[in-house]
Amino acid sequence: MKNILTFVILALLALHVAAQPKKKKVVFVIADGIPADVLEKARLSFPEQIGRQNGYKRAYVGGERGAYSQTPTISAVGYNSLLTGVWVNKHNVWDNDIKEPNYHYPTIFQLLKKTDSTKKIAVFSTWLDNRTKLVGESLPETGHIKVDYHADGFELDTVNYPHDNKSGYIHRIDEKVTDEAEKCIREQGPDLTWLYLEYTDDMGHRYGDSPEQKEALKYTDNQIGRIWSAVQFRQQQFKEDWMIVITTDHGRDSITGKGHGGQSERERTTWIVTNTKDLNHYWRDYTPAIVDIMPTIARFLEVKIPRENQLEMDGVPLTGKVSVAAPVIRLENNKLNIRWKSIDKDGTIKIWLTRSNNFKTGGTDEYKLLAEVPADQQSATLGIGSYPSSFYKIVLEGPYNTVNRWIVIK
Repeated sequence: MKNILTFVILALLALHVAAQPKKKKVVFVIADGIPADVLEKARLSFPEQIGRQNGYKRAYVGGERGAYSQTPTISAVGYNSLLTGVWVNKHNVWDNDIKEPNYHYPTIFQLLKKTDSTKKIAVFSTWLDNRTKLVGESLPETGHIKVDYHADGFELDTVNYPHDNKSGYIHRIDEKVTDEAEKCIREQGPDLTWLYLEYTDDMGHRYGDSPEQKEALKYTDNQIGRIWSAVQFRQQQFKEDWMIVITTDHGRDSITGKGHGGQSERERTTWIVTNTKDLNHYWRDYTPAIVDIMPTIARFLEVKIPRENQLEMDGVPLTGKVSVAAPVIRLENNKLNIRWKSIDKDGTIKIWLTRSNNFKTGGTDEYKLLAEVPADQQSATLGIGSYPSSFYKIVLEGPYNTVNRWIVIK
């Protein structure tokens, strides 16, 4: 009888454990300066192993070319577009100096901590500024956010990593931060981890499209493979649900492959690799942007994005249902001509307008509801003659997401 009772208790405990939802974790990797065409020709392991059949896609950086959101194809600029889900006209990181980030547009790390302060975050980076300036650790502007696990700043350690004229020390630092990230994921399992690798960009700057660049990609492939192995270990041993996202911050010029920063097609064209199975029609039918990664991570981790932040979001989730995407808004003769793509056609689209940008400085914008139309209508023409201004923010809000556009009259 005692043995039967023990068996029943153990069975009930097993059922209880099985019924518990899996803890969700995310690791994202930025491998610097790898154009999509170079990645595709390299025949690396990680896009196939992690992306399988549907988890690889060409993407873009640089905002809307020639418009208010045009964003330099420069490293730190791209990182912050990923972290915040908005383009440079909002996050204000215009170059690698990172002089005055606008922390009113919070990073995914800030939003996660605000949702649940017990969540653990980690940064493993070949560049110290990623933690201290972009994430903004300990700054009053970021609520004194604390990164729970980190390994970075090794580029300042010239004793253990003496600088050489071929950037070999950068490769050694990439190896170090990868080792630290792998160990931390295996042993601690942070809820949100950022790994940044630099060597591929250094080889691009030095040698352009070259054998040296191809060799650097092999190193990156091995490093990402180690992270993927750690993720699989956590999935198997701790029954956790992990999303991994790998991307790059910019392409390179088409002449030599050494430069970047402009708006040429090759500089703007990037890529995304992910293991997630819930990729939506927006992912499949459109070209995703680097700003789409942040809301995708937020949705997976069930991060609460305050409505005032959601109204500013430039990115569209790559998973789950999406109400509205690819908006095009033109002002002609005091009328807004609005078009959008309705991915999941449920419900209605609310069209909001404000003439202020107080959010930029921590204030509040007063929005007016102009119209509410069926989502599958996919267009609307609205008169705004009674709202004269040289600046407008227009938000399209559906049941599953929002998108926004600015109109700036010069």
